[in-house]
Amino acid sequence: MSSTTLQKAAVVVRENGASRFEVREIAKPEVKPWEILVNITATGICGTDISLAAGHLGPSCDVLGHEGVGRVEAIGAGVDPTVAKVGDRVGVAWVRDACGDCECCRVPAGETRCVEQLNSGRKLDGTFAEYCAVPSRYVLKLPDDLTVSDELVAPILCGGVTAYNALKSCRATPGEWVAVSGAGGGVGALAIQYAKAMGYRVIAIDLGTDKKEYCLKLGAEVYVDAKEDVTALVNKATKGTRAKAVIVSAGSGAAYQNAFDIVAAFGTVVCVGIPPPHQTMTLHPLQFIDKGFTIIGSVTGTRTDTLEALEFVQRGVVTPAIHPISLNELPDVADRVATTTGKYVVRFDQQKVDQQKAEDWIEENAEGKTEEKAEEKGEVKTEQKSEEKAEEEAVEKAGEKVEEKGREDGEVPSKALDSSQEKNNSCCAL
Repeated sequence: MSSTTLQKAAVVVRENGASRFEVREIAKPEVKPWEILVNITATGICGTDISLAAGHLGPSCDVLGHEGVGRVEAIGAGVDPTVAKVGDRVGVAWVRDACGDCECCRVPAGETRCVEQLNSGRKLDGTFAEYCAVPSRYVLKLPDDLTVSDELVAPILCGGVTAYNALKSCRATPGEWVAVSGAGGGVGALAIQYAKAMGYRVIAIDLGTDKKEYCLKLGAEVYVDAKEDVTALVNKATKGTRAKAVIVSAGSGAAYQNAFDIVAAFGTVVCVGIPPPHQTMTLHPLQFIDKGFTIIGSVTGTRTDTLEALEFVQRGVVTPAIHPISLNELPDVADRVATTTGKYVVRFDQQKVDQQKAEDWIEENAEGKTEEKAEEKGEVKTEQKSEEKAEEEAVEKAGEKVEEKGREDGEVPSKALDSSQEKNNSCCAL
């Protein structure tokens, strides 16, 4: 445990052109007069964090993270007392402060384009730590009647609001087709749910067939494997009308190339994912002339957008798929963020993480599944176990796994991040 002046944090270590995360004890931030000290309880891991760590998006801090939820622990002497009080539940997102005076800031919702903005993990230490000092002007106080758990709020603070804001901007009408490219990723999966909740018909596009069932379960009507003829398959699904809007959450030049082909006449391509610099695409003016479509960029969202996006979760029509982990596990999962369905969320209460994993293990190894696996292996059960006995054994085994995990937490894994790996969901970096 950290002392009163130290805290645990997942820190980016950069050596010999490579980077990795390590969990270390670092100084607990001191609260400046204009800041609020937040005790972080949960934080999501975003593709932008991985891109920052690998150096894809320019200089960054050593402590990343911008999907943080926590409680106010201390308030600077100069903070307006109406902003927040000790004990309030707040969110710490990508935009931590903006100048409030530039051309962008004077435009409604323009704060996300402010050239002087301070970003979590880019210019200010982020939420991969037990504590975070936040400029009071941009702290997001969560509504008192919001009953959504911290670990489900966290993914909405970037991935969720990015998906929601992109759909708000897409100019489609309920009942029309919206295609989501990179549909199995963190932003894309949430975009499917938001699109369905907003009344759109959804086409999910991603590489391979392994994400098909996942995307259809989230609410997509059609799944298209990006390895196939995307244009032909979208034409078939829409009976030739194509997609009124295409949300490109994949960080791939090929995804954008497909988007220009599958967007409908007078439709909108919404750019969210950031391809690597070497990936280019071809777009001839004749495509605009023939179809009259629009290309717009979308980056995260405002505090108002975030509260609107959370309302969908509160009503139960959007539910982030999460994988709860402890802070000690963050270095080990960092290189899997781009390829994992669902969202890794760090919970700073290790006991809750272990309890959740035990419950998940019990559910996965319930009597029906255990018997099914035995039959698949050709094993013959000579005696039917009672439900009580099966559950007792499952709990015992789950406990053994939790104990084993606790012993492993003594060693903090650190894996080098592959700087050449394509990242799908750099959704909030400017």
